[in-house]
Amino acid sequence: MSLYLFDEPLSAEYGLICGVDEAGRGPLAGPVCVAAVILDPQKPLDGINDSKKLSEKKREALYPQIIDTAIAYKIVMVSPQTIDEINILQATMLGMRQAVEGLSPSPRLALIDGNRCPEGLSIPARAIVKGDATSASIAAASILAKVSRDRYMLELAKQYPQYQFEKHKGYPTKLHYQLIEQYGIQDFYRKSFLKKRGIV
Repeated sequence: MSLYLFDEPLSAEYGLICGVDEAGRGPLAGPVCVAAVILDPQKPLDGINDSKKLSEKKREALYPQIIDTAIAYKIVMVSPQTIDEINILQATMLGMRQAVEGLSPSPRLALIDGNRCPEGLSIPARAIVKGDATSASIAAASILAKVSRDRYMLELAKQYPQYQFEKHKGYPTKLHYQLIEQYGIQDFYRKSFLKKRGIV
């Protein structure tokens, strides 16, 4: 089933709707990345799906198509320092709020991936569990967030090749733990995550 079928009645009822999703809640390093997208119903894209169900090549191909055809989009990176200060859930909610509020034109409804909506939004919002596999708008946001964060981590890999971010993107893998032990902790690490694992 096309994910656009989920969005169509909501677009008919509200007008402009946006999808919101994040990438990078689980890693030990780097930002959490949030994207909000208002798709153009008149310009549907083939292959839009949950970013986790798409190959890296397919995500990279869809990324410019989404940006080129979207009515509006906003990508927000929330730093490891902010994650440490307010925790990952609140950092994600902050990023979602900033992404939605940063859209122009402003949507009339926000579809949020997951089971809760950020507080303080100026428009109505609906939390949709597994939204990235349900709604085309959320799926598009998941692709923008995932590709943007992966690109950020690849840039970090060039600056700090010893951590091999191109292999694990900052996620907690066996190799990553070994590299942290070997090379220590930098500013791009989430100290609160490492503390929970007894590393700091």
